[in-house]
Amino acid sequence: MRNGEIITAGVLALFSLYLMWKSAELPIGYIAGQGPGGGAWPFWLAVMMLLSCVMIAWNWWRGVSPPSQSDAPVLDSYGWKMLALVGGGIIAFVGLVNVISMYGAIAVFLLYYLKYLGRHGWFLSLTLALVLPVAFFFFFEGAMRITMPTGLAFTDPVFNILYEIIY
Repeated sequence: MRNGEIITAGVLALFSLYLMWKSAELPIGYIAGQGPGGGAWPFWLAVMMLLSCVMIAWNWWRGVSPPSQSDAPVLDSYGWKMLALVGGGIIAFVGLVNVISMYGAIAVFLLYYLKYLGRHGWFLSLTLALVLPVAFFFFFEGAMRITMPTGLAFTDPVFNILYEIIY
């Protein structure tokens, strides 16, 4: 567990640096009259991720986190099963983005995660799977003016209604 913690923090720190470097190819500051530059969100999220990795490494070095004091394996059989289920769900999510839109893929992933993995009731699962993608739509498309993939043509009627509300 101890080695797993520092290796994971190191890999994620390198990934953060890469994301910062790539997102800085676009403007990362605020552009007057337009809003945040195209690289702003990825850059600043990667900065926060890097800072989190630094704090994990600091706690590992001091030996104050539970994983840094453990000789147990990183993942037991249940951990590997959950990694496969969650990882498979994320792979399916990415595959669905260009088919049923970013927001449709979010809805399907939330339903899978809440109902199947989380074993929550239908009311909570359906409510969150329907309300959150619509809220994300209004945040990204309306407030941030960032267009997400809308999928194939059969999703257009839904987006036409939502765009009429924004504009």
